Amino acid sequence: MPNYAYRGRDARGGLVSGRLEGVDSGAVADQLLAIGVTPVDIEPVGETGAIKAPEWWRRLSAPTISDVDVMLFSRQMYALLKAGVPIMRALAGLQQSTRNTSLAEVIADLRTSLDSGRELSAAMRSHPKVFSPFYLSVIRIGEATGELDQSFNRMFGYMEFDKEIRDRIKAAVRYPIIVVVVIAVAVAVVNFFVIPAFAKIFAAQKVPLPLLTQVLIGTSNFFLAYWWAMLGALAAAIFGAQIYIATEQGRYQWDRWKLRLPLAGPIILKATLARFARGMSLAVRAGVPIVQAMSVVAEVVSNSYMSLRINQMRDGVERGESVLRTAVASGIFTPVVLEMVSVGEETGDLDDLMDEVGDMYEREVDYEIRNLAANIEPILTVALGVMVLILALGVFLPIWGLGNVLLKK
Repeated sequence: MPNYAYRGRDARGGLVSGRLEGVDSGAVADQLLAIGVTPVDIEPVGETGAIKAPEWWRRLSAPTISDVDVMLFSRQMYALLKAGVPIMRALAGLQQSTRNTSLAEVIADLRTSLDSGRELSAAMRSHPKVFSPFYLSVIRIGEATGELDQSFNRMFGYMEFDKEIRDRIKAAVRYPIIVVVVIAVAVAVVNFFVIPAFAKIFAAQKVPLPLLTQVLIGTSNFFLAYWWAMLGALAAAIFGAQIYIATEQGRYQWDRWKLRLPLAGPIILKATLARFARGMSLAVRAGVPIVQAMSVVAEVVSNSYMSLRINQMRDGVERGESVLRTAVASGIFTPVVLEMVSVGEETGDLDDLMDEVGDMYEREVDYEIRNLAANIEPILTVALGVMVLILALGVFLPIWGLGNVLLKK
C-alpha cells in the first residue's frame, strides 16, 4: 500500500505528524480519526529514487512476533475494550503504538478483515503462527457471549502463566547443562594439554608407567589423533538427532524421554500438567465445551507425549466416560488431583478445581526448582572427585617413580 505523510491535531489541539500506509487518503483519514487525530493535511509520499528492498529480504529481516508481543497485545486490547473503545479504533491505536513492525502488519491485516465484514477470530485464523488454536477458541467464545474484553484478559493471564512456567523449566535444566559442559571442557583440557605434557617427561626418563597412566596416555593420544573425527561424529549425531526429532515419531520419543530425566524430568512433567490444568480451567470458564477444550489444550502443551494422553482423555469423554475415569486411565495425575477432579465433576466447578490443580503443580515446581541445586551438588561433587582421583593416580604416581629414578642417578 502507498505511504502518506500527514499533519493533524490531537485531542488537546497539539500538532502531530507522521506517515501511514493506506489504500487512499480517505483510508488514512479514517485511521487518524480512529486514534483521535483530526487530519489537517494528507499527502502521498513519493518513492521515486528510493531503493526498495526485495520482498524476500524484507520477510527475512522482519522481526519475529514473540509470545510476549502477543501477551502485551492481549492486555492492551482488554484495557481498551473495557474502557469502551470501539474495536477498530483500538486496533488502529495499537498498530501505531507497537514497535514491532511484523505485529503492526498483522494488526493492519486484522483491521482490513474486520472492515470487510469478517469476525475477529476468523481474521486471526489467517495468522496461525501468531495466534494458537487455543487463543482462537477463547476469542471466538468471547465474540459469541459479548465478553470479548474478558477473553483477552483471560488469554493474557494464561500466557503470562505459560511464560512463567517455560522460564522455570529453562531454569531447571540450565544448571545440569552447565555442569555437563564444564565437565566436558575439563576432560578436553586434561586430554589435550595436561596429559601430553606429562607423557613427554615420562618418555624422556623411561619411567615404568602404571596401567592407569597408560590408559590415560592412550586416551589422550586418541583425542589428539582423531579429534577431527570425533568432532565430525558429534556434529553428525546432533544433526541426525534434529532430523529425527523433526519427525512425528522422533518428537514423541524425545518428549517422552524428557519426562523421564533423573532430576529435571519430574519438574518438566509437573510444569506441563500445570499448563494443562490452567488451560482447561480457562477454556471451561470461557464456555468452551469440554471435548473441544481438551482438543485445543492438547495442541498447546508443547509435548507430543502429553498431547497423546490428553487426546486419549478426550476420546474417552466422547464415548460417554467421565472425566475422572479418563484421568485415571491416563496415569499422569496424582491421587490428590484425581480427587479434586472427581469433586469438580460432581459439583460442576471443574474450572475452579482445575485452577487449583494448576496452583498445586506450580507450587511443586517452585519447590523442586529451589531444591534442584541441592540435589545436583552431590552428583557434581562425586563426578569431580572421581576425575581428580583418576588424575592423581594416573599422573602423580609416575612422578613419584620418576623421583626415585632421579635419586638413584
